[in-house]
Amino acid sequence: QVQLVESGGGLVQPGGSLRLSCAASGSGFSLYAMAWYRQAPGKQRELVAVIGNPGMTNYADSVKGRFTISRDNAKNTVYLQMSSLKPEDTAVYYCKASRLSRDYWGQGTQVTVSS
Repeated sequence: QVQLVESGGGLVQPGGSLRLSCAASGSGFSLYAMAWYRQAPGKQRELVAVIGNPGMTNYADSVKGRFTISRDNAKNTVYLQMSSLKPEDTAVYYCKASRLSRDYWGQGTQVTVSS
């Protein structure tokens, strides 16, 4: 069992940067694969980035080269560093922890990219 809380969202201009954090509570954080998803109104939720343990990563083509996912197991936290933000990055961003056959989701944090 793990609980996830995202933070760091907000309003940013195109070309700007934001860093999202996802803090996990519960035991066994290092055993979970962690991922960031996003969902815009009227659109399907899409995978943005995933990180295993130790640190294998994969990214959606739309964010590759602009976003970086990382984790700090000592702090039970996963991060998403976002740069060169575009209006199409606007969405609610969700953190997900996965272990065996179970998925756990955070509440989401809003990212709005607008001039």
